[in-house]
Amino acid sequence: MSFGNQGDQTLRKIVEKDRFQTLGDLRKQWTESGVETSRATVHRCVLLNQKQRQKRLTWATEKQHWTVAQWSKVLFSDESKFCMSFGNQGARVWRKTGEKEMPKCLKSSVKYPQSVMVWGAMSAAGVGPLCFIKGRVNAASYQEILEHFMLPSAEKLYGDEDFIFQHDLAPAHSAKTTGK
Repeated sequence: MSFGNQGDQTLRKIVEKDRFQTLGDLRKQWTESGVETSRATVHRCVLLNQKQRQKRLTWATEKQHWTVAQWSKVLFSDESKFCMSFGNQGARVWRKTGEKEMPKCLKSSVKYPQSVMVWGAMSAAGVGPLCFIKGRVNAASYQEILEHFMLPSAEKLYGDEDFIFQHDLAPAHSAKTTGK
């Protein structure tokens, strides 16, 4: 379970501040920071973060001496969400006391801005087409993306040559039905 980068970073800082805290203490501090959660979730997140760091370190160590030729055979892919509005912080308004409701001090905003989710792949050999994703990415939809976008991209970029497909450990990517 993930709470986004900000929530993960907050938990990481809480753990690093005192590595001898109980799960109850970690949960309490994380909740005070704005993330409402259970002890079990805190436990999973802390263990998951440790496992992910170890997997990343192992992966990087194995590949630290790769040549350009080896890296050129890697086809990287990922999804990303793009928000169609201009920032989500809201505009700063400089006004004097009593000017709060004046039209020149008001600005319209979008409560739920439009966004688009896309999947793409790139390698030293070039890039594949973007796949615009409707709805959430689950194992079934991800497998369709692989079939209709990744495989044709790999064939176009590598032909009959071997290549390595690299994606992250998102649940849809690491689902048993997706395979390795």
